[in-house]
Amino acid sequence: MEKINAVITGVGGYVPDYVLTNEELSRMVDTTDEWIMTRIGVKERRILNEEGLGTSYMARKAAKQLVQRTGTNPDEIDAVVVCTTTPDYHFPSTASILCDKLGLKNAFAFDLQAACCGFLYGLDVVASLIASGRHKKVILVGADKMSSMVDYSERATCPIFGDGAAAVMVEATTEDYGIMDSILRTDGKGLPFLHMKAGGSVCTPSYFTVDHKMHYIYQEGRTVFKYAVSNMSEITATIAEKNGLNKDNIDWVIPHQANMRIIDAVASRLEVPMEKIMVNIQRYGNTSAGTLPLCLWDYEKQLKKGDNLIFTAFGAGFTYGAVYVKWGYDGSIK
Repeated sequence: MEKINAVITGVGGYVPDYVLTNEELSRMVDTTDEWIMTRIGVKERRILNEEGLGTSYMARKAAKQLVQRTGTNPDEIDAVVVCTTTPDYHFPSTASILCDKLGLKNAFAFDLQAACCGFLYGLDVVASLIASGRHKKVILVGADKMSSMVDYSERATCPIFGDGAAAVMVEATTEDYGIMDSILRTDGKGLPFLHMKAGGSVCTPSYFTVDHKMHYIYQEGRTVFKYAVSNMSEITATIAEKNGLNKDNIDWVIPHQANMRIIDAVASRLEVPMEKIMVNIQRYGNTSAGTLPLCLWDYEKQLKKGDNLIFTAFGAGFTYGAVYVKWGYDGSIK
């Protein structure tokens, strides 16, 4: 029996229309364009500011574009996995809402929560579903409405995040392309440094938690930065060495878009020039689980069949890892 690989066959994406620039942000909180660009690298971010719209809205837009671009019959989709930290509701899952909105009749669906590492973990999970032989076509979505938990009076955190979503179609193939290898880790050290204090079962919502702003992102930036640089750099070097990849045969590195200095550190460790690094942090900021697939959405036309890609990310938990993908189609003809 031939080995079944899981290959990405298409990309769809969506970002909201509203653009929150550094200049506008500087009128909301004590910051400047120079401060944000020097420390983070974000020029603007997209914000879903229409009343009553959540993560599923952006996920639906991205997934609908994906289905149209790939010419996929919705009845042939076996599963939907939505990677998000900002679901519409505690339950039901955002993925289940997506099934209804897309008119899927034969799919099962679930959410995957691994913070900014969500899409990276999702690639491995979906590859396993395909490799089992029981599933042929799976939609994998990375989507987050980070503005829903950002305190726009907190100058260190609010410039970082934006809203957005992107989706990929993952299909079975017997060709030597697709999701080839992964190294994923969770060390559990991250809770004190990056979390939301209230809203879960440990600290349920109350007047006290709302009054004390306990439903926003809490981050100790310096500690998170140190762990992210160290772990992303190390694990990308490890997966490259494991698969015989180096600066000469790596075509693209797709790093989580959290901070330009972290991206520079990863590129430096692999000795890969910046023209081989996918970067869009300046336009979207950190969209958490959305960053990696949004990079694919932006760069799709430059991708060629057989390109060697390394994805890497770091998120709350701490979660981190790297995934090696051999690209399966020429993006310019999609």
